[in-house]
Amino acid sequence: MELTNWFDRGMSMQQYIHSMDEHREDLLTIYNHVTLEKDDLEFLHSLQSEKLRALVLTADWCGDAMVNLPIFMRMANEALIESAYFIRDNHLELMDQYLTNGTARSIPIIVLVDSEGREVGKWGPRAPEVQAYVDRAKQSLPPKGDPNFKKAFLSFISETTERFTTDHDMWKHIKDDMLAMLSQSVTVTK
Repeated sequence: MELTNWFDRGMSMQQYIHSMDEHREDLLTIYNHVTLEKDDLEFLHSLQSEKLRALVLTADWCGDAMVNLPIFMRMANEALIESAYFIRDNHLELMDQYLTNGTARSIPIIVLVDSEGREVGKWGPRAPEVQAYVDRAKQSLPPKGDPNFKKAFLSFISETTERFTTDHDMWKHIKDDMLAMLSQSVTVTK
């Protein structure tokens, strides 16, 4: 199915937020507190005439979506990027076109399309600095078969969620990585 046809089947940002059972308050906290600098705003405003759209694969239980999407939402609002949100497990045909490392259904994935419906950019599931943090944090986990794994993993999730909702430096890394993708996408459309 063409991306334009997919776009028409997605939820709006507001519908997605209102449908959330998990992480809604954390997502809104990040949305309300992330800052866009003057240069960021000027660049995002310059994209308004590009008529870009985004297909966003997500799920409310996902901590990565919780931290990444509100940052993207703020930028999309400034750039007038109309976005359609898709719950990953309800849209596997779309998800399977954007597997991480060819096998993983990692989210969030943001697919940017131009006014003709052509894919011009993709972002996700994590900024490189966030991936490095997660990789380091997971190194301390016991092997999955270890009786202590579940407790350690739940602690990892709790600590990571806390960091994702409070670490403004991490938000900046995410924002900068998304801005780089947007900049490359505009180059593709020219």
